Amino acid sequence: MLQGIYYKSMTNIYPYTSKSLSEAAQIIKDGGLVAFPTETVYGLGANVFNSKAVANIFAVKGRPTFNPLISHIADFAMLDELAITDERMLALAHHFWPGPLTFVVKRKNFDPALDLVCAGLQTMTVRMPNHPIALELIRHSGVPIAAPSANRSQSISPTTARHVYDSLGTKVDMILDGGSCMVGVESTILDLTTNQAVILRAGGLAKEELESFLGEKILVSHGNPDQPSSPGQLLKHYAPKIPMRINVLAQDRRDDEFYIGFGNQDGNLNLSKSGNLVEAAANLFAFMHLAEEQSQYPAIAMAPIPDIGLGLAINDRIRRASYRK
Repeated sequence: MLQGIYYKSMTNIYPYTSKSLSEAAQIIKDGGLVAFPTETVYGLGANVFNSKAVANIFAVKGRPTFNPLISHIADFAMLDELAITDERMLALAHHFWPGPLTFVVKRKNFDPALDLVCAGLQTMTVRMPNHPIALELIRHSGVPIAAPSANRSQSISPTTARHVYDSLGTKVDMILDGGSCMVGVESTILDLTTNQAVILRAGGLAKEELESFLGEKILVSHGNPDQPSSPGQLLKHYAPKIPMRINVLAQDRRDDEFYIGFGNQDGNLNLSKSGNLVEAAANLFAFMHLAEEQSQYPAIAMAPIPDIGLGLAINDRIRRASYRK
């Protein structure tokens, strides 16, 4: 049994070393769960071909099994195992991978073990993360790794190892600590199963960059929350434990609200005083975690965010985080 190290208390968080990497890869091979850093958020990983291990991801997160998972790969040979590719997809992959871009493409591998990862769909959701620890873990494990964000379903996504532990505790066999995630919001999900590309989840790669590369307009769909075709389409997602209002100007905040500002709308915290959307995305989930921990504030309010560039991803997250039935 692996023994954790001391942070504030004994935990299952391990600093990244060659030894901990080897142990993590063995856990994946043995059908266990490893939380690991990517450039976007921390993922909760299992062997994509081990249906029992994948089922445990859903159980640990409390995630509905109709919500597909992203399969993370480290090279194009792994992609060829899973997906039917074409010229458009490969051009995008070679340009933007490794990076915060996920593709929804037609399945090539109809191994029944993959049905749970794919939520029974005829499509595969796949990406190559841009993080050395993630890539090394996949290579050492020798298999693609299925990995949603490493947190309870519908709660705030984790951007540090401590966030993972605070959400999932010792339900995870091992948490590899790679520091804070640089991008801070999940990957952009691009559906390439139709003639016109469609963004199913705005994320760490801006729509404008994809359109510039393809030389064509890309549609944006928020999906069907009852039958999601990709992760990130549930109406309530990324949510703090306390109520949250969005698009609130600083002068309209209530006294009982922890205010997260942006640009000249200042507050308890500011996602980016300079109005930089890249900085804002990197800070988003970490600031939401901090806000929900402030016991003197029973609610959160957030400043308006421009709906351009990475603002599209930020607004998608906070809209779902603030959703109330």
